[in-house]
Amino acid sequence: MFHPARYRLTALWIGVFALLTGPMAFADKTHLNDEAGKRLTVLGADGRPVLTYEYAYVLGEDGKVTFDTAKVFYHVVAPDGKTTLTKGPGGTYPHHRGIFIGWNRLKHNGKDHDLWQVRNTTQKHVSFTKQETNGAGTTIASRIDWVGNSGEPVLKETRSVAVHHETAGAYALIDFVSELTAAHGAVELGGDPEHAGIQFRPSQQVAENKSAEYVFPIDDAKQKKYVGLPWVAQTFVVDGQEWTVQHMSHPGNPDDNARWSAYRDYGRFGEFPVIKLADGEKVTLRYRFRVTKGEAPQRAELAEAYKAFAD
Repeated sequence: MFHPARYRLTALWIGVFALLTGPMAFADKTHLNDEAGKRLTVLGADGRPVLTYEYAYVLGEDGKVTFDTAKVFYHVVAPDGKTTLTKGPGGTYPHHRGIFIGWNRLKHNGKDHDLWQVRNTTQKHVSFTKQETNGAGTTIASRIDWVGNSGEPVLKETRSVAVHHETAGAYALIDFVSELTAAHGAVELGGDPEHAGIQFRPSQQVAENKSAEYVFPIDDAKQKKYVGLPWVAQTFVVDGQEWTVQHMSHPGNPDDNARWSAYRDYGRFGEFPVIKLADGEKVTLRYRFRVTKGEAPQRAELAEAYKAFAD
C-alpha cells in the first residue's frame, strides 16, 4: 500500500544522502591533474598549469629515501605550462626547492633534527585530505610527517595550498597554510633566518644571472634584524622575463620574534619564526604569494595587496 507520508520521508532522506555524498564528498577536480606518486598539478581558470605539488618519495638501493625526494614542495609554473619560476632539486643549494618550509635546528626529546637540509630526515607526504575546486579557485591539502633522525615523526603537519581564480591583476595568487602539531613530545623550532622558515626560492637561472632585487614595506628595513615585517617583494628574471613575487605573512602568525631573510642575489627569501610547542600543541601559519609579471609594483599597490590578505 502506498503511504504518502512514508514516501515523503524516504524522498527527504534520499535528498539528504545525495547532498552529503555529492559535491561535498566528491568535489569537482577538473582543475587538478594527479601523476600518482609524483606530483599534483593545479590548473588555473583558463586550464593552464599554475602550481605543482611535488610529493614523490623514492627509496634508493640502500632502502633510504633519496635526497631529491626527501621533502615536499611547490613549483610555480610559467605561462608556457612547462618552465617553472621556482627551483627544484639540484643547482645552487639543492635543498632549496620552490615554496617550502623547514627548520634546521628542531629540538625534540633532547635531540637536534635538521628538517631544512633533510640529509638524514624527511618531510614525507602521507595522504591527501582535500582536493576541491569551486568558483573561487582550487584547494589541495595533505598530511605530511616530519621524520627526525630516529626515523620517527617529530611533527605532524596538515598543509593546504589554495590557488585563486580571481587574482586581482596578478599572474597567480597562492595561499599557503601549515598546521604543525607536536604529536610525540614537546618541540622547539629554531635556527636562523638563513636556514629556517617559510621560503620562496626562484629558478636556478636566478642564481646564475644574479637578478634578485627586493622591495620592503618601509625604508629602513635592516636585513636579519627587523622583526615582524608584514611582507617582502622580490623581482627576478627567468628566460629574459622579469617577475615579481610578494611574500606575505598573515598578522595572525607568530611575529614577536619573526625575522626575514631577503637579500641573497640568488633569490631565496622568507620569514623565520621561532616556535615552541608543548606535547599535543599546534600552531597554524598562513602566508600568501602574489606573482606578477614585470617590474615590482609600487609600494602602495603592494600594501593594498597585503591589506586584502590580512583582512
